[in-house]
Amino acid sequence: MGNENRQKTIDWLGNALVTVVSPGARDARASNHTDFVVDALGKAIIAGEYPAKTMIPLDPDLCEMFNVSRTVIREAKKTLIAKGLIQSKAKVGTHVRPPSEWNMFDHDVLRWHTALKNPVQFHDELFEIRLFFEPAAAAKAARSANNIDCDKLFELCDALANAETRAEFAIADCEFHKRVLGLSGNRFLQSLGDIVQTALYSLFMIEKDETFLSLREEIAQNHRRVAEAISTGAAQEAKEIMEHVITQGQLRLQAPRK
Repeated sequence: MGNENRQKTIDWLGNALVTVVSPGARDARASNHTDFVVDALGKAIIAGEYPAKTMIPLDPDLCEMFNVSRTVIREAKKTLIAKGLIQSKAKVGTHVRPPSEWNMFDHDVLRWHTALKNPVQFHDELFEIRLFFEPAAAAKAARSANNIDCDKLFELCDALANAETRAEFAIADCEFHKRVLGLSGNRFLQSLGDIVQTALYSLFMIEKDETFLSLREEIAQNHRRVAEAISTGAAQEAKEIMEHVITQGQLRLQAPRK
């Protein structure tokens, strides 16, 4: 890869491949104290350290835990409230909301789930929702895309086939699926790119190098079939092949469990 693509790799890994913070460490992604508190509490809630309906520590205790001011704690709690993770009531305190009320489309909530030690349910739900919207996006793209629009899809198929590392492969894979969402022309579908990136990040973390090498050509070919269906306006075919691509990805993710 050239310098530009190498930088793209670094940027993508920096944004998507965020690991669990060790106790007392500072998350590299956190730009200030508020971000750090949000990240630490968010991960703890997602991991079940504070189960649904339980109270999180009082503000003075949180200030001591994180060595920050009350202003930082208040701002962090506002952010977590907006993400649907907690609810605060005057004279009662702040409790954790049930997982069914969390904003699962939020970038950070998705990211925190990838840090779970055993995210089986999350992975299953992630690929289930992908099966709802990505095949539909592929069909919509086939009905509206032109040859120029599709050129980039074929370039990304070549990038998949020629990828020398799992990181290069993951970047091309993510860009392909986001490109299909973009070609759908539907802004709601286009906004779901974080879900795709999270799913592909999960595959990146689990798959071994030998698995990637053995399946690289097959996966690239399946993506090429999606691109061909979109470029020829075959909406139903694009839908069905995209379903196959996502299902195969889910099977790859489930393989280590067996």
